[in-house]
Amino acid sequence: MSASQLCTFRVADFYFGVEVLRVQEVIRAQTMTCVPLADASVTGLINLRGQIVTAVDLRRRMGLPDRAADALPTNVIVRTADGAVSLLVDDIGDVIEAEESTFENVPATVSGAARAMITGVHKLEGQLLLVLDPDRAVDLAVFA
Repeated sequence: MSASQLCTFRVADFYFGVEVLRVQEVIRAQTMTCVPLADASVTGLINLRGQIVTAVDLRRRMGLPDRAADALPTNVIVRTADGAVSLLVDDIGDVIEAEESTFENVPATVSGAARAMITGVHKLEGQLLLVLDPDRAVDLAVFA
């Protein structure tokens, strides 16, 4: 039985995981440059050691309320088909190993934008871990 390593994080009440191999790095809140006329989920651009990276707020992406003004997001820099993108999340978790036997299809109780971004769930002790597809999470056409 194979296991997958997932970098975990929280967005509101959701517990997400992204394959470790898709995560480039995790960094604290960064200064952002606004992008005029961009989708509301695009919070801005950050300069990551000379590389310009788009920052997408997962709360906005999923239609959730904005985080409190004094709560700074964490940047999870992921590798997508179009290059590096920063996913803004509330809290970073641990890297966990999830057994293939705990993986299931997306339950019917998960709806809306979140459903379109996840590939399935791992039933862990006391909670569900939603497996996020970074490419779908940053594809603005998915919810258009």
